[in-house]
Amino acid sequence: MPHSCETPDWVGVDQPGAVLEEQRRCFLNPCASGVTPICYLCPKGTTVLTEQTFSSLGVPAPLVAALAADGKTTPFPIQLDTLPDTLNGRDVLGRGKTGSGKTLAFSLPMVARLGGKLSGGKRRSGRPLGLVLAPTRELATQISAVIEPLAAAYGLNTTTIFGGVSQNRQVAALKAGVDIVVACPGRLEDLMKQGFVSLDAVEITVLDEADHMADLGFLPVVTRILDKTPSNGQRMLFSATLDNGVDKLVRRFLHNEVLHSVDEATSHVSAMTHHVFETESVESKRVLVEKLASGTGRRILFMRTKHHAKKLARQLTDAGIPAVDLHGNLSQVARDRNLAAFSAGDVKVLVATDVAARGVHVDNIELVIHVDPPAEHKAYLHRSGRTARAGEEGDVVTIVLPTQRKDTAALLRKAAITVTPQHVNAKSDAVIALTGEVAEYVKPAPRAAAPARGQSQGGRSQGANAQRKRSRRGGEGAGFYEGERDGAREGGRGGAGGRGGAGNGGGGGGARGGRNGAARDGARDGARDGQPRGGARSGQQRNSQQGSGRGAVVAGSGASEQRSTHQPRQQQSEAPSRPRGGKGRAQAGNGGPVRVGQVVRPNRRASSSGH
Repeated sequence: MPHSCETPDWVGVDQPGAVLEEQRRCFLNPCASGVTPICYLCPKGTTVLTEQTFSSLGVPAPLVAALAADGKTTPFPIQLDTLPDTLNGRDVLGRGKTGSGKTLAFSLPMVARLGGKLSGGKRRSGRPLGLVLAPTRELATQISAVIEPLAAAYGLNTTTIFGGVSQNRQVAALKAGVDIVVACPGRLEDLMKQGFVSLDAVEITVLDEADHMADLGFLPVVTRILDKTPSNGQRMLFSATLDNGVDKLVRRFLHNEVLHSVDEATSHVSAMTHHVFETESVESKRVLVEKLASGTGRRILFMRTKHHAKKLARQLTDAGIPAVDLHGNLSQVARDRNLAAFSAGDVKVLVATDVAARGVHVDNIELVIHVDPPAEHKAYLHRSGRTARAGEEGDVVTIVLPTQRKDTAALLRKAAITVTPQHVNAKSDAVIALTGEVAEYVKPAPRAAAPARGQSQGGRSQGANAQRKRSRRGGEGAGFYEGERDGAREGGRGGAGGRGGAGNGGGGGGARGGRNGAARDGARDGARDGQPRGGARSGQQRNSQQGSGRGAVVAGSGASEQRSTHQPRQQQSEAPSRPRGGKGRAQAGNGGPVRVGQVVRPNRRASSSGH
């Protein structure tokens, strides 16, 4: 339908002499009608504007309905460029800025082709038809969330495969049969080596964020994985740059590919406003960060290290600003829980390392704060890309100390960002304007007191060595409970199998049990009638002869029954030790050292011969 257009005439992408840059500029200058058009220059010079939709690009009706249900009706530039080729099965190399809609650009053709032309046959165990490789767990989860509703329109199923969690669920899904796998390279290769998955039936392979995979050192693994996929299958590769070996992947695995480049590698979102705030000291920086984080809208704060991310999230929470952290030290369950709380709006502040710089898409993030400036310009662009996504506006703040001024200026220059630094504090007008409406103070939940240094955090050890140490430290005060419990336990065992000397209430059981648990055998009987009995006496006698370090002697005397201190080892002349074997383990009987906790038993034959 014709519309009046206030922009210059541009040649359409499907017309002779089309230029991709011109096609892009047409979108940057929409027509006066407010409808995003495709501008075609007819041979007679008449401009005809038509609104492009997913249907007009060839997307099947079931997928168009699924997109409409999610509120997606107008394709983004990278989708307009790539969909005609990808829907026809061509290999594609796509380059686009973060937040440009790359995920949907490869998800639509994958589901459309696997559910249409390439469909048919029974789902086979461990042999998926579609494969998407992503560098991080968060990105894999994000991609799967985009593909799932589309796949459901054709009855296809998906699963994610990545490390940091048990592989049992992933193996079960593969055995049940899965159509599309979204995976991180490391765990996928592990499952391939274990024989749980085979890639010989893969029809479509997608490599997303290939440049980030190169930065993380995944390219050798990716190469081995792609070698296992059929060479005649369709392959799509999306990357911001073609350095660090990505170009080798393109030459080796893509055949007669079509290049679609919507933006330069260093491009940033035009609706994104950048700010550089300089502050004098670490303390003033802390106050400034708290002020910027106190608004009502969602905001992400980026740190360089995991420890500092965790620390800052705790500091903000203690200051009445609920915050969660996201970094590599968290388990996958904790990462999912924190990200879900941020996405649902339960907390408005996410403190993250660069693990969240790619693949984390949460709507309506109004502010990104580089609390620690990143090390290189690509990380800056990907961090900043968490805001101003899908046509929205957003602000990016970089906080700079005097010592970081030079490095930050060089970083912004490489990122092609032009911004004038401002010297600010928490009360500056620029800071107040970015903070906006301040959220209400939220009283932090009480936090459990951290255990003192050296104390066990996982419960009280019940090992023999720990009990012996507690007996020495606590003296007689701790003896009653320990002696009664241990004696009862060991005595009970003795009654069943002869191990505890007092198990049957007589000395016969204690004769055999004296070697292993004589020090504790009397507790049971002492607790029962207040008097030590034969087994305990027999056990105590043997224990005093042996000098065993295994347990302390228990003397039962009704409620006053207590555990005594550890008995010293006897001299060699009284009880010669028996060699225990092993290299370099000299025994007390030979004049060598005795290891801590080692049980030195008497040599019965030597003792009997001596008497």
